[in-house]
Amino acid sequence: MIRHRDRTHYWAAVWMLGAVLSFSIMAVAGREVASSLAPYEIMFYRSLVGIFIVLCFSAYGQTLREINLRHMKLHILRNVFHFAGQNLWFYAVAIIPLAQVFALEFSFPIWVALVAPLMLGEALTRIRIIAAICGFIGVFIIARPGFIEINSGVIAAALCAIGFAGSYIYTKLLTRNASITCIMFWITTIQAILGALVSLIAGGITVPPVEAIHWVIVISLGGLLAHYCITRALALAPAIIVAPMDFLRLPLIAAVGLLLYNERIDLFVVTGALLIIGANYTNIYWENKQRNAPH
Repeated sequence: MIRHRDRTHYWAAVWMLGAVLSFSIMAVAGREVASSLAPYEIMFYRSLVGIFIVLCFSAYGQTLREINLRHMKLHILRNVFHFAGQNLWFYAVAIIPLAQVFALEFSFPIWVALVAPLMLGEALTRIRIIAAICGFIGVFIIARPGFIEINSGVIAAALCAIGFAGSYIYTKLLTRNASITCIMFWITTIQAILGALVSLIAGGITVPPVEAIHWVIVISLGGLLAHYCITRALALAPAIIVAPMDFLRLPLIAAVGLLLYNERIDLFVVTGALLIIGANYTNIYWENKQRNAPH
């Protein structure tokens, strides 16, 4: 008979699978629209569509009353981190191979593992440290710093990890006191405001051409669904467990890059991906084993 704690971890994995698929679709759409809109403009339009969708689903589910102004400091911090990370991510997606972007981005669980004990009170166990280090080694095998050109796209992909780590930490804090409807509303609203401000500072908001509108909608739906899935996963399992599940995006996006953009998958990508997936599986396996051990 499956214990309750087992079920919650498995459901967290299911929700993260939804996030993995959503982020991969969003990466393709981000590359397709990059010639028409700047990253912060993509964030602005994506968030506007997101606000409409959140309000519609909230009205249908009768959860509009859950939207409130409590914990605004956490909402703002969460979205500032994410806005910075996502802009860097969209910039990188447009100019370097997709597998390379995702590989460098995947250093964010290292930051989550280091910060979670201080901010979330989650234990930094030996197996979690080993799994994080192995995942990081896998990232470096794929990225091969010192053997490939380090351009602005590579730097942006590496830096976006810090933004996403901060987003994970503050999302986990918010799930303790705020509803998913409230979190999703402020995710879209605050990032729409940030996108508009940056666009105006940069010279104005560009109206997307007709041929790019459907890609903007895909990005909006993909981003919203991904954040919903991550929020549900974080509500079911510790951040240090949820974050490494995102590593599954790497083999998927490598295949997408090969099929759609003829981005070659070499031995380094395969080796690094296997190490990352192995570290992820080990982390989840030992976490479940420790939780199910008799006390």
